[in-house]
Amino acid sequence: MTDLNHARLAHLPVSLFSIVMGTTGLAIAWKRAAHVLGAPDFVWQSIALFATAVFVLLLGLYASKILRHRDAVIEELRHPVRINFFPTISISLFLLSIAAAGVLPAISSALWHVGVVIHLGFTLMAMSSWIHHTHYDIKHMNPAWFIPVVGNLFVPIVGVSVAPADVSWFFFSIGIVFWLVLLTIVMNRLFFHAALPDRLAPTLFILIAPPAVGFVSWLALAGNLDAFGRILYNFGLFLTLLLASNALRFVRLPFFVSSWAYSFPLAAITIASFAMHAHTGTPFHLWVGIALLMLVSALVLFLAVRTVLAVRAQSICQPE
Repeated sequence: MTDLNHARLAHLPVSLFSIVMGTTGLAIAWKRAAHVLGAPDFVWQSIALFATAVFVLLLGLYASKILRHRDAVIEELRHPVRINFFPTISISLFLLSIAAAGVLPAISSALWHVGVVIHLGFTLMAMSSWIHHTHYDIKHMNPAWFIPVVGNLFVPIVGVSVAPADVSWFFFSIGIVFWLVLLTIVMNRLFFHAALPDRLAPTLFILIAPPAVGFVSWLALAGNLDAFGRILYNFGLFLTLLLASNALRFVRLPFFVSSWAYSFPLAAITIASFAMHAHTGTPFHLWVGIALLMLVSALVLFLAVRTVLAVRAQSICQPE
C-alpha cells in the first residue's frame, strides 16, 4: 500500500490547485452576497476555511512530490500544458488573501506579498519557456495558457490597499496586455484547428475569467465604473452566455480533474455581477449575480463529490 501511494504521488497533478481556486472563488462570491443580500457570514467563512484546508493539504502533498519525485516535477515543468497550471498555486494565495481582506488584514497582506513574489516568478518562467521553446505546437494551445500572465490581474484587488499603487499597475498592465495577445492566439486555435480534446474542453470556461477578474481589478484601481470597466464586464458576460449556449456539450463530458476549470471562472463573473450591481444599482445585475451564485454553489458541490469519489476509486494521480 505504501509503495502504491508512493507511485501515485509521482502522478499528483499540479492542476489540483484549481480546486482551491474554485472553492475560494465561491467563498468570495458568498462574501459579496453577504454584503449585498445580507447572507450570513458563516457561509462564506466556512467555505473559505475548507478552501484553506485543501490548499494546505495539496501544498504538503506537492512539497512531498518535489522531495521524492523531482523528475516528475521537472517533467510537469516541461509539459506544454501542465506548466501553465503552476501559477494556480500563487493565484490560490491571492484568492485566500482576498477572502481574508477586511477580516484578517495581517494574514491577507502576508498572503498577498508571498503570492506576488511567487507569481512573478511563475510568469517569468512560463513566458521564458514559451519564447525559448523547442517543443510547442499550435495543438498545445488552450485557454489554460491564460493562467500565468492573466493571474497578474488578481494583484490590484488587495494590492491597492497594502502596497504602492504602481505595484498594482505594473501587474495589471502585464495581465491585460498579454490577455489580449493570448486571446488572439487561442481564438485562432479554436477557429482554425482541431477541437480541444475532451480532457481539455472544460478549460474553455477560463475564457470568462480574464475580463471578469480584470473588471474587479479595474474597479479597485480606477475607483469608479467607467467605459473600460463596462467593456470588461459585458465581454465577460457575453462569454458566459456563449458557453451556456453550449451547455449540453459540457454536460455530456466525463469527469476529469480539469472539470474544476468550470468553477472559478463562473465564480469570477458572479463576483463581477455583484460588483456591477453595487456601482449601477440595477436589478438586472443583482439577479444575474444571484442566479450565478446558485449555479456555482451547486457546481462546486457536485465537483467536490465527484472528486471524492474519484479519489476513493483511485482514478486520480494516475499516468495519462
